[in-house]
Amino acid sequence: MVFGSILFPIRVFLVAICFLIMWPIARLRLAGLSEAERARPVMTGWRRWLLHPIIWFLSRAAFFFLGFFRVRVKGRRACRKEAPVLAVAPHSSFLDMLVLPETQLATVVSRSENQSIPVIGALLEFNQAVLVNRKNPESRKQAVMQIIQRLTSNGYWPQMLMFPEGTTTNGTSLIKFKPGAFLAGVPVQPVLLHYPNKVDTVRWTHKGTSWMEALWHTCSQIYTNVTVEYLPVYIPSQEEKNDPNLYADNVQKVMAKALGIPATDHVMEGRVPTRKLGGLSLPLEPPARETHSLLQKNGLRKPEVEAALSRMIDRCQSEQRWSADVDDLVPLLGLTDRQTAAKICGLYSKDDKVDLRQMYLSMAAVYGRLDFKSLLHRAFTLYDREGSGSLTAVAVSDLMGALLGSPQHHTEELYRELSKGGTPTEQDLFRVLTTHPTYKKLISEYFTSEGAESTLPSIPVTNRKTGNNNEGLPSNNRSAFLHETADNGVTVANKKDD
Repeated sequence: MVFGSILFPIRVFLVAICFLIMWPIARLRLAGLSEAERARPVMTGWRRWLLHPIIWFLSRAAFFFLGFFRVRVKGRRACRKEAPVLAVAPHSSFLDMLVLPETQLATVVSRSENQSIPVIGALLEFNQAVLVNRKNPESRKQAVMQIIQRLTSNGYWPQMLMFPEGTTTNGTSLIKFKPGAFLAGVPVQPVLLHYPNKVDTVRWTHKGTSWMEALWHTCSQIYTNVTVEYLPVYIPSQEEKNDPNLYADNVQKVMAKALGIPATDHVMEGRVPTRKLGGLSLPLEPPARETHSLLQKNGLRKPEVEAALSRMIDRCQSEQRWSADVDDLVPLLGLTDRQTAAKICGLYSKDDKVDLRQMYLSMAAVYGRLDFKSLLHRAFTLYDREGSGSLTAVAVSDLMGALLGSPQHHTEELYRELSKGGTPTEQDLFRVLTTHPTYKKLISEYFTSEGAESTLPSIPVTNRKTGNNNEGLPSNNRSAFLHETADNGVTVANKKDD
């Protein structure tokens, strides 16, 4: 409180001055150039030798004012012909961008929406960053082509810097690398980021400390240590060149080993940390768990929650009114607080309406209200809209998304297994999920957890603080959703996508 009150306003003011000076200078780099000229790298002329050192100096000065007085560098950065890509991990915070001055402002990939942010948009233009609109498939396709073109330019373009995790984590493990940095099949130099401080203030993930708190805590320190470590260039084999996912996994393992932390298969689906199983995405923190916590805080106990589940299933079965908005959820859940209902709605949907079938099934799975066979029967009945006794591929995807509490976009493999004997029936679904070598793990690890509670440690949360978030859940389901975390070490993923 003392240091923050003094240092925070001073440091933020100095950083703001740096950014305000950079803003017009950054715009000069591409000013007056045609579209064709903007599509080529600015590597020569006054735009390079005059403007680049100024932006580099001000960028480094901004982080200096934040308390990063000295950045320790280990190893040697390869030139752009040796390694067109710098893969940086673990990605822990927006403050990780301090690696840019240390890499001579390597080009980056960013969301196209960032172009409209004052100063940031100008710096992205100066950087000649690859911009992508993640909601637009055509934009994603063009970004991939642009990345491959730059990485295979044999040094024509500057090095690219990427965070292959694609999101921030608490740094206790490496989540699965996205294949973007490895699509071109060119050599990659792994770069490790260390924050060897007694107090960890920089972490910013999908839950816990906010970005403002991270900034305040970091500015409150007299100084913050950081080490950038360059590992030897990783040259892919022919097999890795042909398979970007294999290439990404192998680089992830090399970096995890150097860091001394686990390499996991956890990924981020939207804002939910998940792991993959046979094409399915299993959320580590299903929305039903947070729903249960919110209901408890609102004073609802087990009988009231069971009554709410009964009201939901009655509405779904009798009226076939599956969609509900926030105002519908208040009486259905027995709430008195509309704000809580809005929070619960936001856990299951990006708009203001939620599918009651998904909410009911995911909550029933968490709450242990039904055994798995009964739960599956209830789910099959809800998604067999025609009453034909079979499911379409879309219905299978929706059903599994409801059971798991997270949208499922890659259920083709599961549907092929179900369809071997014809159109999938309820018996086919039960048989595959309980006997198939891959999918039966779903039952043992996700829907049941006998004996797991005695072995599961406290759930890791952000900033390396631990706590037990399972209070109030029935004992037979308490640890079902973090079973893999218990096996693989510790992890909780991310806050904001880059």
